[in-house]
Amino acid sequence: MRKGLVAIIALCLVVAGWGCTAILSSWLSHELRFRPVEFDVSIERGVPMMTSDGIALVSDIYHPKDVARTPTILVRIPYSKTWLNTTFATVVGRMWAERGYTVVIQGTRGRYQSGGRYYPLRPERRDGIETLHWIGQQHWFDGRLGMWGGSYFGYTQWVLADQVQTGLSALVIQLASTSWYGMFYPGGAFSLESALDWAVMSHGERDVTPSQEALQRGYDGFPLIEADDRAAGDIPFFNDWVNHPDRDQYWADIDGERRAERLQVPVLLMAGWYDPFLPTQLDDFVQIRREARKEVSSASCLIIGPWAHARTVAFPSGETPENYRLESLAPSVAWFDRHLRPSAKAVPKPAPIRIYVMGENIWRDEQEWPLVRTRYIPYYLRSGGKANTAGGDGMLMLAPPTSQDPPDTYVYDPRNPVPTAGGAMLGPRAGIARQTAIEERPDVLTYTTPPLEQDLEVTGPIRLILHVSTTVPHTDFTGKLVDVHQNGSPYNVSEGIFRRRYSDQDGSVHTERSTEIQIGLWPSSIVFQKGHRIRLEVSSSNYPRFDRNPNTGHTIATETRSILARQTIHHGYETPSRLILPVIPR
Repeated sequence: MRKGLVAIIALCLVVAGWGCTAILSSWLSHELRFRPVEFDVSIERGVPMMTSDGIALVSDIYHPKDVARTPTILVRIPYSKTWLNTTFATVVGRMWAERGYTVVIQGTRGRYQSGGRYYPLRPERRDGIETLHWIGQQHWFDGRLGMWGGSYFGYTQWVLADQVQTGLSALVIQLASTSWYGMFYPGGAFSLESALDWAVMSHGERDVTPSQEALQRGYDGFPLIEADDRAAGDIPFFNDWVNHPDRDQYWADIDGERRAERLQVPVLLMAGWYDPFLPTQLDDFVQIRREARKEVSSASCLIIGPWAHARTVAFPSGETPENYRLESLAPSVAWFDRHLRPSAKAVPKPAPIRIYVMGENIWRDEQEWPLVRTRYIPYYLRSGGKANTAGGDGMLMLAPPTSQDPPDTYVYDPRNPVPTAGGAMLGPRAGIARQTAIEERPDVLTYTTPPLEQDLEVTGPIRLILHVSTTVPHTDFTGKLVDVHQNGSPYNVSEGIFRRRYSDQDGSVHTERSTEIQIGLWPSSIVFQKGHRIRLEVSSSNYPRFDRNPNTGHTIATETRSILARQTIHHGYETPSRLILPVIPR
């Protein structure tokens, strides 16, 4: 039922207008299995809060009628105040208020009727702390406060997660982590598609949906720093993201210090297998379990679903899981009841971890991450030196090599990079895609297992260890895990990249010397079914998911020149390149 709700809701809004929000609230509450309504709702629109620097942050506030003081749910919105955004906010605010919560939906600086200039991320800690103190002074506040939201909404929670004197009591953080640097620069490469999509969408006074034509103009050409100019015009914060490829003070100011460890209240983390924040969000969960106060770590939970960034992933079978945006709301009432309403202690405690296992397409409860029963199995790269394309002789083998193989080589041309097909990024192209055209390129090496004799579950972190050499001073290597179906169709599961320098201080490159590198691929949970094959793609680009390395060793942001790189992958007894999969015994 939930899968088609978004389209139905949109149609209802067009037909019925503003008067349908109460009906939609009732309908969605039933579909999401919320507990029964307790209160009628009154709404205050356009309530200002003045910041210490004189900016009005404006909120809509939803009150349960005939109750003096209540727990509060705060949502800080970084979007334009459009009719559609306001209507959905009204539906959500009403659903929570009907169940006894005062709901404050506040625009962040420069957004949703709030004043000030919009610059992503930097002002949110100060503005958020001042908002918490403002709420603490309101006559309707009972001293307990929860926050909810994903992506940027999630960031507005992480910047406040160490606050203990403001009534903050529980968080729901989706598709966001404490390391925005890690999202922007996984493996040292820039997440160009994610960054440009976000920048073009939100740089103006009102959000716009970027066209693929505009984004493509940005991707086409050098230098990287002018991708925004080519797509939409100069965007200062995009320039700043590009100009800070290292974890320097710019990112320290945004990400703070050890926020996961300093978490003061229970958090429900919701993540997606095809979301760009996934690796760092899982790092947060591990840190919370290890380092946060016991009462916080033991009460915090993790859900990982079949989602891209706020998008539902379509599987190759044509099956579509339940809608992400509705699933993001589904646990909210029970979570807030448990932590904000002392009278609701009978709410069952959820499992510490709930994951969606793709391939079988089932939900499963777990107790820890990574799973204790995991067996980390190496699959060794083997070939006769001709692993180029899916028709090559590359193999993935369980038996360790006893002799040295001829190496595989390819030429990486930055002006003809391997195009992105699916993956974990912001924007509509994220998710699962057929890889057939990718695997026809001579600059893509493929290594494949024989057909599986039984189902094989892979759940957890995935690592690729390569022994490489190159002819250029600075370059990238990429890896992609692929599920090859029985009909031969290959589909991406996870990907990763690693960027580094390969030259000595004097600039000389030792092409005959191999270097061991490690590429972290996106964590996953998938059952490779009997008769399927596991495949690894190796190359040096996945563009524009990651920006392309010009190979020159000069500053990538401003480089306009590029050179060809002859890349070599060594494998065999002396150089055991291998893919390490987290296999779950079944």
